[in-house]
Amino acid sequence: MSISAHQQALLTAAQMGQLQALRELYGAQAPHVSFEFFPPKSPEAEGKLWDVIGTLAPLKPRFVSVTYGAGGSTRERTHSTVTRILKETDLTPVAHLTCVNATREEIREIAQEYWDAGVRHLVALRGDAVDGSGYVPTQGGYDYADDLVKGLRDIADFDISVAAYPEMHPHAQSMDADIDHLKRKMDAGANRAITQFFFDVDVYLRFMDKVRARGIEAEIVPGILPVTNVAQLKRFAAFSGTAVPPWLSRIFEGLDEKPEMRNLVSAMVAAEQCRMLMLNGINHFHFYTLNRAELTQAICHILGVRVYSTHA
Repeated sequence: MSISAHQQALLTAAQMGQLQALRELYGAQAPHVSFEFFPPKSPEAEGKLWDVIGTLAPLKPRFVSVTYGAGGSTRERTHSTVTRILKETDLTPVAHLTCVNATREEIREIAQEYWDAGVRHLVALRGDAVDGSGYVPTQGGYDYADDLVKGLRDIADFDISVAAYPEMHPHAQSMDADIDHLKRKMDAGANRAITQFFFDVDVYLRFMDKVRARGIEAEIVPGILPVTNVAQLKRFAAFSGTAVPPWLSRIFEGLDEKPEMRNLVSAMVAAEQCRMLMLNGINHFHFYTLNRAELTQAICHILGVRVYSTHA
């Protein structure tokens, strides 16, 4: 990036500092990425998912995770998708597993099946009820995610990720209580945490200050959700307790019927979010793809994650 003497004179000191930061950032090694998919509901959706996987696989993600529906409602489809990824690609698949609607013995059987199939990575979650009602532990099962982590550790030497909530889990009594629960999950044997999506970088950084002060040293991977539909985003955010900043709503105003422009804006917003996090030392991003490739691929390209990229 080069600028004329006249242009440089117009830049403030702060802008010049930002420009230098951009030079250093984009001259650095690319960050690591990982991708999340959900199991397809139909043969047509399965075909589309495999097109997405084929598009994103050359970016060499650290892993790809497959979600588990509320109440374990996608158990078989999750297992099928994970094992197919393992057999037919060079990717590292990660299976989501929850406490809901399963006894300890049932979870042991599921986990053992994964291990026997060659799956070594799991995401351990409490999970939610199918009907959206309040969470009630399953009789004879694991009560919460920290219990599940302990149980999985007794089954095999899995690499285990858990969830973290920069804006607090919607059912937590307080942020301190939520971080205490995260600490219990890490102490139980989790390897890392992946956050719920967020949009305010300062929210994540303040959360990380509290997490580190609590003695949690493990990697906390920021979850990134590219915006494809603002109305859908607000539904997701309301369910997860994520704040949608006013500026985010404004930036997408008038783009409902302009999908190409909306995608350009979305890629810019997510890339800027990642860029700010990279300037704060973050080098791994977990993208909630919603089983779509184009936006995630574009954001990765901006960040330097390409077929020929070298990761930090």
